Amino acid sequence: QVRLVESGGGSVQAGGSLRLSCGGSGFSYNVHMAWFRQAPGKEREGVASIGSRSVRASYSDSVKGRFAISRTNGENTVHLQMHDLKPEDTAMYYCAAVTGDLPPLEARLWDIWGQGTQVTVSS
Repeated sequence: QVRLVESGGGSVQAGGSLRLSCGGSGFSYNVHMAWFRQAPGKEREGVASIGSRSVRASYSDSVKGRFAISRTNGENTVHLQMHDLKPEDTAMYYCAAVTGDLPPLEARLWDIWGQGTQVTVSS
């Protein structure tokens, strides 16, 4: 059974940094991986994605230049380094995975999800 487990969330003041990690298990091969987030009362939005071979990374405009996604070579482990955090970054952050072609950062196109880790940024 495939599984994604996130870690690294927490509380930080505006301008601070956090690093999220997501470990995948039960996969037979490398999969595409991504981070999404969802704030209370809002839809789940894509943050960043990275291809199974770590060649392609994509970011939402709201985090471009502040967040960096990476993965451990040869493993289904992905990290999200977040710098210059803002109160509007406060959300539950979810790790996601998908096989096949690397899709856009639209939640409906990703079919394997972790339980999430909370990030809270205070002003």
